[in-house]
Amino acid sequence: MKKTNKKNTRVLSGPEIKKCLERFCKEIFRRHQDPGQVAFIGIRTRGIHLARRLGATMKKLGGKEIPLGEMDITLYRDDLNTLLPGGKVDNTRISFDITNKTIILVDDVLNTGRTVRAAVDHLIDLGRPKAIHLAVLIDRGGRELPIAAEYVGKKVNLPAGGDVKVKLKEVDKVDEVVITR
Repeated sequence: MKKTNKKNTRVLSGPEIKKCLERFCKEIFRRHQDPGQVAFIGIRTRGIHLARRLGATMKKLGGKEIPLGEMDITLYRDDLNTLLPGGKVDNTRISFDITNKTIILVDDVLNTGRTVRAAVDHLIDLGRPKAIHLAVLIDRGGRELPIAAEYVGKKVNLPAGGDVKVKLKEVDKVDEVVITR
């Protein structure tokens, strides 16, 4: 068996993640005259933590609380049959009406676009938002669907064998993004 040497490189530190989220909030304020018509929905699992941080930053910068939801896209995945036999299905938690709101879907990594496609399908089943935007901490390329993020923390180009690990304090006790080649 051949040994492979994997190289880990940190591409974002904790303070850099915080700066990315602050930049997202400033861009959202610039784009949306009425932030009261904006809502964040975090895609499980790390997207919800990033969405919570965005909500807290928006409140700090603008004084308004932004509605926050949590989305589980398991039932909307196109590979559901391979997941469910031993998989766990959690519930989506969105306690507000999404109709006529600008929904900002928040996720940690954008790769093929299939997770986002599933999230959009799920949203459409819940109502008719005015617009759906996407905020991701890392865009790693490799799209299989025509999906792009409006808010991107950092773009990294990785080959298919590369991996991105987003670590957040809420889950991993540390904030950083590491790529493995």
